[in-house]
Amino acid sequence: MRTHKKPKLSSVQIIALGFFLMILAGTLLLMLPMSSVGPGHASFGDALFTATSASCVTGLVMRDTGTYWTTFGQLVIIVLIQIGGLGFMTIATLFSLVLRRKLGLRTREVITDSVSYGQLGGLIPFMKRVLLGTLLVEGAGAVLLSIRFVRDFGPARGVYYGVWHSISAFCNAGFDLMGGHSGPFSSFVAYVDDPLVVLTLSALILVGGAGFLVWDDLARNKLRWRHWRLQTKLVLAANAVLVSGGTVLFLLFERNNLGAGRPWGEQVLAALFDAVTPRTAGFNTTDTAALSGGSYLLTIMLMFIGGSPGSTAGGVKTTTVFVILLHTVTGIRREQSANAFGRSIADDALKKATAVFFTNLLLALFGTLAISMAQTLPLTDVLFETFSAIGTVGMTTGVTRSLAPVSRAVIIFLMYCGRVGSVSFAVALLERKAPPPVTLPKEDITIG
Repeated sequence: MRTHKKPKLSSVQIIALGFFLMILAGTLLLMLPMSSVGPGHASFGDALFTATSASCVTGLVMRDTGTYWTTFGQLVIIVLIQIGGLGFMTIATLFSLVLRRKLGLRTREVITDSVSYGQLGGLIPFMKRVLLGTLLVEGAGAVLLSIRFVRDFGPARGVYYGVWHSISAFCNAGFDLMGGHSGPFSSFVAYVDDPLVVLTLSALILVGGAGFLVWDDLARNKLRWRHWRLQTKLVLAANAVLVSGGTVLFLLFERNNLGAGRPWGEQVLAALFDAVTPRTAGFNTTDTAALSGGSYLLTIMLMFIGGSPGSTAGGVKTTTVFVILLHTVTGIRREQSANAFGRSIADDALKKATAVFFTNLLLALFGTLAISMAQTLPLTDVLFETFSAIGTVGMTTGVTRSLAPVSRAVIIFLMYCGRVGSVSFAVALLERKAPPPVTLPKEDITIG
């Protein structure tokens, strides 16, 4: 009698399922009466939206985090953010190391996929460096932020705020607790002219969004440029261009708008943070809804690009855009291959980059259409919301709280896809054994 073995879940399916179960657990915890302020408990819809946003390190919220959720509820949210930022498999590895349990081959495969490591050899030392680096960076950020928050809120709450926001910033989550002090949904608007807060948050966002592989390469090779991996060079170059170019453009776009009448130093700090936070932290020090048209478009572009592979950030990733641009230039010049920093980029990278780029773009656009059919909202605000969700950014023009149930479901789906990976999510649903390869007859078509 032939026995049928149950098909094993692929690494992608395990990761997608893990995030789903984490969201479900977070939803149940946030629905407890002790999680929210006031009588009763949070509704299923509010708890699900918040748990998804926290687990997917997005930052879009239906309720102000600092005023609606109790300390217990805030701790649930920050734990979801930490696990979601590092990846639940990374946290599982931490517990295995603490308990001194050996990781099986199957577990190692899932971990390598979850952090985009790419190889099984040296995985445990790599994960130890990731966890230690996370602890050091978040700890340093917490100390710096606490200096300011202790002054403003007292020792206990100041330290709590410092630790909480350091984790949120490093994980590119965008959740904040400032609603009880600067008004609901105010984020860090009150600190727009504070270099300590702005620069610390910016550094945490950029370090978290650079990617674990970049950290590892820099830790191994220090400042020896020639020894850096191509990915490290691409990521650092892309970040330098996006941050510096974004800062200059925001200064120009807002000079007669939000920057009018402000001191030059404050304008520079505001523009710098406006260039950093869409990739993909979600905090804001200026009124997002009051941005000029050019700043709106630039913010959407930065949200769509996001951070780098194997990081706490979302978006299509800097390397994806870099590869597409390089191949575009190669096509225009009619060259044989796309080259960067003395290396040739494989054509397979272009296929992956194109799939990621257009899958995310189509999801954002179809999400915009779905919300526009469900309710009447300004198109620019809906576009901003959907690109923020698929990029797991968390910035909003204020329409999140006005979303109808169907629109909320669309945003939840986009946040989930954005964190798991839109292409990975599709693979997780449709993955099956590939049929024997069959090459069909080729035929030329006209392009352009």
